[in-house]
Amino acid sequence: MSFNLDNLLRDNIKKLVPYSSARDEFKGEASVLLDANENAFGSPLDHHYNRYPDPLQHQVKEKLAKIKGVPADHIFLGNGSDEAIDILYRAFCKPGVDNVILVPPTYGMYEVSANINDIQIRKVNLTADYQLDLDGIAEALDMHTKMIFICSPNNPTGNSINRKDIETILTHFKGLVVIDEAYINFSKQRSFTQELTEYPNLVILQTLSKAWGLAALRLGMAFANKAIIQVFNKIKPPYNINQATQDLVLKALENVDIVNSWIQQTVAERELLIEELSAIKQIAHITPSDANFILTKLEEPRELYNFLVNQGIIVRDRSKVELCEGCLRITVGTTEDNRKLIEAIKQFYS
Repeated sequence: MSFNLDNLLRDNIKKLVPYSSARDEFKGEASVLLDANENAFGSPLDHHYNRYPDPLQHQVKEKLAKIKGVPADHIFLGNGSDEAIDILYRAFCKPGVDNVILVPPTYGMYEVSANINDIQIRKVNLTADYQLDLDGIAEALDMHTKMIFICSPNNPTGNSINRKDIETILTHFKGLVVIDEAYINFSKQRSFTQELTEYPNLVILQTLSKAWGLAALRLGMAFANKAIIQVFNKIKPPYNINQATQDLVLKALENVDIVNSWIQQTVAERELLIEELSAIKQIAHITPSDANFILTKLEEPRELYNFLVNQGIIVRDRSKVELCEGCLRITVGTTEDNRKLIEAIKQFYS
């Protein structure tokens, strides 16, 4: 059976008539705007934000389309990737009936959003080397499985998932395959965005929060075929991306060269950090990383975490996460950040 989007959609979403905002009904330039009950006098700020923003963020999408090599009508913009995740559940999963496949250890919001939407979770743990258990996934599937979430490079482990394994799932699973590429900029692997025409069931999540350094602006991206993007736009709130964010993102997207330089620096610092940590005998293992962080298995993880906190250095304690027992997740910082971290770890173990 081939992929059929209509078979996946919830009946209420098929019937849904989306909210039509003032800026949906009128597109163009006008000198007098009296349609949206806005404040005509301006804003009590240096910049006026009294007018509602473009509900579909056309300028930002056109700019992203050129950078990503993806048509603008194949892009959805959300309030972080978390909005896209939530919309996927609400559009395609019937509460109390449908289920999704998660592959722990992985990003926690897939599970949180499933629980919020009352969607059954079927967990198929990654293998010991943090790769997909294809046989386990196949056994977990049934007629009510709507989505499989795969984070690559994976959070919290940092490694990329084998591309051929992902392609196998895309080929054989007739639900949606959601690939979260939040850390793809730091990876040697190429993005799946160029495979959208090959796989109609593919949804790719990316973000401006990592490599682009815009975490505070909360702008996430979903890439998919046009029909899936239309579903996103049908469900999202009318003005989900505010004007200030749109303006600042447009400015940031002019600086691709700066971002590429930061990526190169981050990858170089990551390799230096791995080298320094590998020389500390109490560190048992460092997972190969394609992200801007590393997962380290070490002695006394909780005690070390608390010691670092007292030194004003904050890492992420993942030692209670299944398959990450005894591990801390460390973000790659600046050269000075990393120097302070190494010194503090050496001091703890001395």
